[in-house]
Amino acid sequence: MKRRRLLTRGLKIVLLLLCALAAIGVCFFSPYIVEGESMQTTLFNGDHMLANKEVYKLEKPQRGDIVIIKDTIHKVNYVKRLIGLPGDKIQIKKGYLFVNGKKEAENYLVKNRMEARKKGEILNQDFGPITVPAGKFFVMGDNRLKSMDSRNGLGLFPASAIVARCDLIYYPLKDFKIE
Repeated sequence: MKRRRLLTRGLKIVLLLLCALAAIGVCFFSPYIVEGESMQTTLFNGDHMLANKEVYKLEKPQRGDIVIIKDTIHKVNYVKRLIGLPGDKIQIKKGYLFVNGKKEAENYLVKNRMEARKKGEILNQDFGPITVPAGKFFVMGDNRLKSMDSRNGLGLFPASAIVARCDLIYYPLKDFKIE
């Protein structure tokens, strides 16, 4: 009898902990499903991810973050990579991104560069230079050949439009990764 009570208490504690973790998760994280191909080969259409809604209350957005942006005009969310912070000078020359005059490595674009070369194309068309104004951010998709972003239609975004940072891709399981 004593053993049964201990087991029942143990199950109650485990269930309570799971409920608490779920509540915390709902408060801090939101699930998102990627739509489109603008972030390939980092994120693919149909990928499921958890995005941290609270992180930017504790720290500033960083160049390279994958963010969820709410476009209030078109009433949609976009998943993009944060490229330019307020005050940054952005330029693309001969297919390469320069931020504040320094060529960015962009190691996440290796596969995309190879695909563009196979097609006889340049991954990034020349752009800029532009200086990101105070309070604004410059974003781009990783699939530069097929991304609508700050270069070509979406423009710059205020900090208030950045609603979350992608922290975890959980489905499909073969693509599981923590960003």
